[in-house]
Amino acid sequence: MAACGAAAAEYSALLSLPCGPITRRRFAVSCRARPPGNLREMAWKRDDRICEAYFACKGAKESDVMETFLKLTKQVGGLADVVTGLGKALQTKGHLVEIVLPKYDCMQLDQITNLKVLDVVIQSYFDGNLFSNNVWTGTVEGLPVYFIEPQHPSKFFWRAQYYGEHDDFKCYSYFSRAALELLYQSGKKIDIIHCHDWQTAFVAPLYWDIYATRGFSSARICFTCHNFEYQGTAPAPDLSYCGLDVEQLDRPDRMQDNAHGRINVAKGGIVYSNIVTTVSPTYALEVRSEGGRGLQDTLKMHSRKFVGILNGIDTGTWNPSTDRFLAVQYSATDLQGKAANKAFLRKQLGLYSEDASQPLVACITRLVPQKGLHLIRHAIYKTAELEGQFVLLGSSPVPHIQREFEGVADQFQKNNNIRLILKYDEALSHCIYAASDMFIIPSMFEPCGLTQMIAMRYGSVPIVRQTGGLCDSVFDFDDETIPVELRNGFTFARTDEQDLSSCLERAFSYYSRKPMVWKQLVQKDMQIDFSWDSPASQYENLYQSAVAQARGAAQT
Repeated sequence: MAACGAAAAEYSALLSLPCGPITRRRFAVSCRARPPGNLREMAWKRDDRICEAYFACKGAKESDVMETFLKLTKQVGGLADVVTGLGKALQTKGHLVEIVLPKYDCMQLDQITNLKVLDVVIQSYFDGNLFSNNVWTGTVEGLPVYFIEPQHPSKFFWRAQYYGEHDDFKCYSYFSRAALELLYQSGKKIDIIHCHDWQTAFVAPLYWDIYATRGFSSARICFTCHNFEYQGTAPAPDLSYCGLDVEQLDRPDRMQDNAHGRINVAKGGIVYSNIVTTVSPTYALEVRSEGGRGLQDTLKMHSRKFVGILNGIDTGTWNPSTDRFLAVQYSATDLQGKAANKAFLRKQLGLYSEDASQPLVACITRLVPQKGLHLIRHAIYKTAELEGQFVLLGSSPVPHIQREFEGVADQFQKNNNIRLILKYDEALSHCIYAASDMFIIPSMFEPCGLTQMIAMRYGSVPIVRQTGGLCDSVFDFDDETIPVELRNGFTFARTDEQDLSSCLERAFSYYSRKPMVWKQLVQKDMQIDFSWDSPASQYENLYQSAVAQARGAAQT
């Protein structure tokens, strides 16, 4: 399968694998300097891991190759986790997965095994010229990856950051064209190209309008939008940089933006893909109305190929019984370690309590408006009022929001019960999940959300607003319309402080007055299966259906 993707808070990559899964990188390459056979031979001879992955797939044949464009992200959002988790799950099911992504200058190279450059230069079209690209290979979490290093005078992906540049539209249209060129010149017969978010949505129209006409037509396109707030709009002429026909695509039924009269790349991904998905069933319903941010009519028009699939989490990485970041490892059948982690975190952060059982509420998030900033602030004060303790871990890319929370942190600097750590710290995040009793997610909207799943995995009971994927993963403990076995947290519906306060009060009441009931809830939450196994099976079914339809059409 092939998957491509990019999201606002992460960097983009393309994944390509024979017979298989998806990874979290997005990458685009173009290859005209050498014939396809030579490129493939050079790539595979120079990376034994790719060969091993291919032959590890029993009965794998050239016709079974699946390619994935993906986006590899730094740890500031969930897309990196999603792409890697899905890729490994598909690989486990017997598919071969390869990843192609830009070679960012700020990549964490220590996470890439056996990184090396190939003796091949790929040329890709951009703005009327051909530009060379170096190709690197390596493996990330067991998944083979191609890294593309553009030799363009604008120094695409050499900006010391992953996204947020003034020319992101150009960067990712270049990337998408280059990635398709690499796949085309490789000579592989691909089944699925899976693109993630607007940054690789260029691939869909490029594939059908340019590459399919050259005989590269075996693949079917899957486009996943992780957040419809980010759509990739630009003046219509900018679409021509990567070789697309502006006159043909700047139309209401194709890529013309519904609201602003500009080009909308996410819309192109929807229109030109065979499969369109988002990251939870409830969010799929929401985006057909106002949540679609102007794309609701397009989604309705293409509703037969649009589905929401709830993401999973990497249960190998997020496992309290093996987590190397924890002071004490523990499980649902032995919760003493959770109490030990709580004591350790309190000492580490200077949180003092005469009562070891004093409830600890946590929030780990990017501090952006989507996450319900006014409700996060209110939760801090409400927790203090309820005589609990509160830990916030996260930062904001918006300077005035960061300053605002720095002010709140200063206010509680000498308070023994409140700590705000306004940065990202992976090791500390694991410790907070393990130490906390409750985990709050008061989002204004939440396409899927992963932190509620991780929190439950670590025995931290979620307190969430009913929106998007939170509706599909957290069910209120007091809701008698829901089977008892599914009730796993506390939810509230409105976006006002009063509704959140009532929800927090209910959770605190169960925690303090019914400790055995609370313990049973914690144990139940820790045993819920939030792995990628079920989501990967759903994607696998979609892929197989699309491939079968394509083969059936080819035989008629």
